[in-house]
Amino acid sequence: MKDIVTTLRLMGVTLLICCIAYPAVILAFARIGVPASAQGSLIERDGRIVGSSRIAQAFVEDSYFWPRPSAVDYAADAAGGSNLSPVSARLTERAQQIAVRVGATAKRPVPADLVAASGSGLDPHITTAAARYQVGRVAGARGLDRAALYALIDEHTEQGWTRAIGGAPVVNVLELNLALDRIQ
Repeated sequence: MKDIVTTLRLMGVTLLICCIAYPAVILAFARIGVPASAQGSLIERDGRIVGSSRIAQAFVEDSYFWPRPSAVDYAADAAGGSNLSPVSARLTERAQQIAVRVGATAKRPVPADLVAASGSGLDPHITTAAARYQVGRVAGARGLDRAALYALIDEHTEQGWTRAIGGAPVVNVLELNLALDRIQ
């Protein structure tokens, strides 16, 4: 009986530490140190939340920049990749369909991030090359000058840590599209 009581006490202390104390300390640190991230990095426009800068959204209209494809249909509660092999016929077929949709040709190959989903299926960024690739479509749909769109992409290019390790420059698709709406 003594062992059972000791075990229950140890279990209670462990639950208290792991399920209450530790999460409370981490949450307090996050709210003090990085409050926007702790609240979900939500983006608000005209008094309403339009999304999170950390989670991709499906933009399918020609008048918007499109994000990377998502293996989970942009469902934040179902993050994950397709788990298809690089030699999978389904993966190849999907990439070919997307390449046709974005107007890829032999002379104008599509950037890889426009045909390949990220590991989480929710990456909110595309490379600036992928954004620039879409300028013709977006400019035509909105009746905007291409130079203005190139400038908008440059203005929203992030100089994050990936650049420091040799990564490509990226833009957040939601923030870029919100800026696009503001200029029109």
